[in-house]
Amino acid sequence: MKKNIFFRIFISHLLLAFGISLLLVAFSFRLVKKHYIETLTNDLEKIALALDKTLRPYIALGDFSTLDSVVKNMGKKIEVRITVVDSKGVVLADSEEDPEKMENHGMRSEILPAFYGKTGSSLRFSETVKEEMLYVAIPIKDNTDNLMGALRVSLFLTQIQELLSYIMRNVIIIAALLTVFSLLAAFFYAKSLARPIRKLAVAADEVAGGNFNIEILTEGTGEISRLTRNFNDMVVRIRELISELSEQKDSLKVIVSSIKEALIVINAEEKIVIMNDSFREIFKSGEIKNKIYWEVIREPKFEEIIEEINKDKKDLTREIRIHDRDFICSAAFLEKYNEIVVTLHEITEIKSAERIKKDFISNVSHELRTPLTAIKGFVETLLSTAKKENKRYLEIIGRQTDRLINIVKDLLKLSELEDIEEGKLDINLSKVDLKEIISNVLSIYEKEINNKGLKSIVEIDKNVSKIKADPFKLEQLFINMIENAIKYTEKGEIKIVVKRDKKSVLIEVSDTGIGIARKHLSRIFERFYVVDKSRSRESGGTGLGLSIVKHIVQLHKGEITVDCKLGTGTKFIIVLPIN
Repeated sequence: MKKNIFFRIFISHLLLAFGISLLLVAFSFRLVKKHYIETLTNDLEKIALALDKTLRPYIALGDFSTLDSVVKNMGKKIEVRITVVDSKGVVLADSEEDPEKMENHGMRSEILPAFYGKTGSSLRFSETVKEEMLYVAIPIKDNTDNLMGALRVSLFLTQIQELLSYIMRNVIIIAALLTVFSLLAAFFYAKSLARPIRKLAVAADEVAGGNFNIEILTEGTGEISRLTRNFNDMVVRIRELISELSEQKDSLKVIVSSIKEALIVINAEEKIVIMNDSFREIFKSGEIKNKIYWEVIREPKFEEIIEEINKDKKDLTREIRIHDRDFICSAAFLEKYNEIVVTLHEITEIKSAERIKKDFISNVSHELRTPLTAIKGFVETLLSTAKKENKRYLEIIGRQTDRLINIVKDLLKLSELEDIEEGKLDINLSKVDLKEIISNVLSIYEKEINNKGLKSIVEIDKNVSKIKADPFKLEQLFINMIENAIKYTEKGEIKIVVKRDKKSVLIEVSDTGIGIARKHLSRIFERFYVVDKSRSRESGGTGLGLSIVKHIVQLHKGEITVDCKLGTGTKFIIVLPIN
């Protein structure tokens, strides 16, 4: 960590200081050199202007030998090379060389501007003296401003380089001193910065390892000090949160363990990750945690429940039998964690009591059917011979006997339907024409519908074909539904609508009768539950019709719902699968 923090900071400052020093040296040298050359150029231009007045008469007279002698003499005195050329570029005089041996200078870069009346300058290698030189040339004009030639003065670059080298050495020394000073400052800065960071890093490693009883002493001020304080506060907060989470975990563990219902949580990999003691008592199969659920619960219906939840992502409640014990299985899908929570509430005793009750009702119904039939026969015989004052009582006995016979018949129907649900009896499935069944049932009640002045409406989609169902059971369903609608409707209409989608048939049976209050909706499918008891007694209702309807719908894997308002009629909606 020391190398990672300290050396990275130090080396970055080292590179920065070195880079700045290089830029400083390069920029300073370039700037000084440029300034110095510009100064020398201006000085040479002034020298040339001063020489112009002296040399112009010799050029005007054409005394080029004297001109050359004067140039050589003056060049030695002022230590500047002097060259005079005519307007065609021919060298007339030169302080260093024989002008007759020199080539034409008309195309030299510093001479050309002079021919156009301007001052020209150039820094280049001289082919004549074989050295780098700084040249400055000015035009030479006569009294009428006509061009006579050009006067060029120049300096050897070695003279310039000596001064520049001296300046360069001083700049490098200053840059080196600044670099050393910067490195010393960077060293102490990196050291002071790295120390608290190392402490933070060590403390962070401790926290990562699970040690939350740690605190860093705050040093100095600024961002590092604030970071240290925040780190200490963060550790304290984490310690408090972990303590809270630990308490919540222990509390949750106690709560889960104390739940009487068996509880498990199944993860996305179908493994049991949480279970309580009640579950362990039911499934005594050693270590359960992290086992795949079907290794522990070997029940096909339970697998179907889990598969359905994984597919639909919806909560589900079903009755299930495991190890000769009955349970209500409630499963909920946790979308956030992609897990399933399952609770098993044992109802073995309740189901046993239900079976005893059902067997008792079935046996009693069978036993009552024969004596009730006999009573009905005797009452009908007595009615044919009874006196007028006794007929009233016999008619009452007859009506109540019929009601008891209807109740017995309905109880036997329910018993049969429950036996089919439990697999004791088979359901007789075949292709059924709904239009034909509805027509047959309506013909049975045609007289009653006409007597009440009601209107019967049947709407069946053309694309509704035959469905796979038990024809006798469907006939019972429509008989109970239509009989109910007629019973509770005094005026208006009874309407039957049949529609179809891809996989199911929708059947709506509605009326314009008295309707059902909302408080009764949750119980209307219970046995013997009657919304209007007085009307039911008058019509001989048993209170079992809707219960029978619901059982028939469930046998066909369908659903039934009711939509109604008090005083505006009732609509029953049945959804049956086509197959």
